[in-house]
Amino acid sequence: MSVKFTEEHEWITVAGGVATVGITTHAAEQLGDVVFVDLPAIGKTVQKGKEAAVVESVKAASEVYAPIDGEIVEVNTSIADEPSLVNSDPEGGAWFMKIRIANPAQLDGMMDRAAYDKFVGK
Repeated sequence: MSVKFTEEHEWITVAGGVATVGITTHAAEQLGDVVFVDLPAIGKTVQKGKEAAVVESVKAASEVYAPIDGEIVEVNTSIADEPSLVNSDPEGGAWFMKIRIANPAQLDGMMDRAAYDKFVGK
């Protein structure tokens, strides 16, 4: 399963028309210690580029944007219960939401790992 990345520092994987979305390791490092995660409601419709969730750290609060249009079909309650998971496993178990994809063409412009690493200066 290939991972795609956005300029807003979200990662996305797709399986069966559903996208799993989280924030990148780079974003988690920039945030510092995450202390609170506000997840969207299941059934909510999200739009690409619009706020879908909020993550708060000891440094700042930051929006997590929807990388695609669609409907929230699942959220990761474990990160709401234990926000530090976002720091320890941002590109794995600490995913934020699953979105039923409304427009698969929106995936086309996203970066692969090499392009994202270049984007963040790695």
